[in-house]
Amino acid sequence: MRAVGITAEYNPFHHGHQAQIAAVRERFGADTPIAAVLSGDFVQRGEAAAFSKFARAEAAVRCGVSLILELPLPWSLSSAEGFARGAVGLLTATGVVDTISFGSESGDLDAILRCASALEDGAFSAALRKHLSAGVSFAAARERAAAELIGPEGAAPLRAPNDLLAVEYVRAAARLGVSPAFLPVKRTGSLHDGPGSASELRRRMGAGEEWLSLIPAAAAETYRRQLAAGRGPVTAESLRLPLLSRLRDRSEADFAAVPDAAEGIEQGDAGTAGVRKRDAIHSVGDGDFAALQLLARSADVPRLSFDFGSDLHREACRRIHLDHVIAVPIGLTL
Repeated sequence: MRAVGITAEYNPFHHGHQAQIAAVRERFGADTPIAAVLSGDFVQRGEAAAFSKFARAEAAVRCGVSLILELPLPWSLSSAEGFARGAVGLLTATGVVDTISFGSESGDLDAILRCASALEDGAFSAALRKHLSAGVSFAAARERAAAELIGPEGAAPLRAPNDLLAVEYVRAAARLGVSPAFLPVKRTGSLHDGPGSASELRRRMGAGEEWLSLIPAAAAETYRRQLAAGRGPVTAESLRLPLLSRLRDRSEADFAAVPDAAEGIEQGDAGTAGVRKRDAIHSVGDGDFAALQLLARSADVPRLSFDFGSDLHREACRRIHLDHVIAVPIGLTL
């Protein structure tokens, strides 16, 4: 029997996630098993998930996912490339997943495959180095380099978060020597940060606004029990003091050694108008957490804080190009 894999954070589970599950089963049959690889208690940007991995796994299973596996921390906190490599490696290592489905802004698998192929071209590497040497960010350099090979429209998947991850899923499969089929599910309605999105739901949580009525009923019931027990939501404000303390305690050498920060977070760049990001972190007042969040968007500050606190994470990131992923299941069955 075909089994389909999905990579997710479900932070929290919402109607878009439910629609993806429905699309998979509409395509392959109502009894199609779905395995989801789920980030643990910390998600890709290094932020704490709003609810525990167990609660989020339960919500997903109650809404139709057959099996939840935890994406180990080094991969869940990695770049899009590392995140995808860990997820694809884990799903295909099960021996039963032969299709990987993902949300997509474009829904255009041919465009995603073409872009992934371009990024593996030797000419792309040369173009990327050229643009990086000009001082632009990695994301901008990557898009410009790809556009040189396949044109601006061909590089469009690199400008959308879900399509970008899709490109990395395809590249990861090729590098791991596996060949799953891919099923994009076109996102409809909200944008990445729009109404009904996970970002908007988390904003409502933080603001104390009602949000449970905006998600599937089975998921809402799971989160309602968590709220009644005082187990969430975890917000950015909850981590303000430990985050600031950890960041302010680090040296320039610590910043320079952070995995996935090769652009030089300890140096000035356009994101901080020439002011070193480390100095900018020290200048943020204890009560001005909004300023820290703004800085975080240009510096991956939450992920940095976790990097500094975990020697294991740093060592695993150095070895992230290993051929196999050692998976730690969440361990939830219903």
